[in-house]
Amino acid sequence: MLAPAIGARERLIVALDLPTVEDARKMVEELDGVVEFFKVGLALQLAPGVQNFVESLIREGKKLFLDYKYYDIPQTLKKAVAQAAKLGVSFLTVHGSMKLMRGAVEGRGNSGLKLFAVTVLTSMDAADIAEMGYTQHSVEELVLVRARKALEAGCDGVIASGQEAQRIKEISKGNLLVVTPGIRPDGYPEDDQARKTTPRDAILAGADYLVVGRPITDAADHRGEAEKIVKEMQSAFDLVAAIAEKEETVGRVG
Repeated sequence: MLAPAIGARERLIVALDLPTVEDARKMVEELDGVVEFFKVGLALQLAPGVQNFVESLIREGKKLFLDYKYYDIPQTLKKAVAQAAKLGVSFLTVHGSMKLMRGAVEGRGNSGLKLFAVTVLTSMDAADIAEMGYTQHSVEELVLVRARKALEAGCDGVIASGQEAQRIKEISKGNLLVVTPGIRPDGYPEDDQARKTTPRDAILAGADYLVVGRPITDAADHRGEAEKIVKEMQSAFDLVAAIAEKEETVGRVG
């Protein structure tokens, strides 16, 4: 039996990497009805009023991705993740070894919080990981090593570029969700993203959720750009569903 159709509006996460909480609130209001999932990360972490802002988004029924990339000893991770779970955060990012990730998994308990392990930042390439001491791995190999550890530790998914999404789905047998940042529409100017993909390509490769920041928040028409991306995502999700339906039909006939 085929899975229910995926709605792209539920799978676009807008990164609120803006200077102030006031700017972030305005962006949320401009995107109302188009986007319901937002990411708050390090850019706003110490901004005045961010705690109240996060809590207000959750009260309003928005989904909140807290992208603080927690990395510490297991006991500290357990406590920090438990606090996020109490807030009603939907997604949270963590770093580290399997032992650390297991501490985070323990901290979220029976809540609905989904934990995502960071693999390799989409701004990094082979030279960057070599500088960090990973000279025996390609970027994709390191991503897959970390994805396997995340799965074994009990995480719900990973943060990875669209270039690795298909392999992550294969090695996890579909048991890891893939959240993909570094999304850049066709024609978007060159920037600091080393492993970027278009919305369409990321979804066709297996990405479940897309994180989009500057292409929307720096656009002259925030709402219009978000609508374009949602449309491109929906077309890709529909194509994935059509391919799956065709394969299932062939399987039944065979």
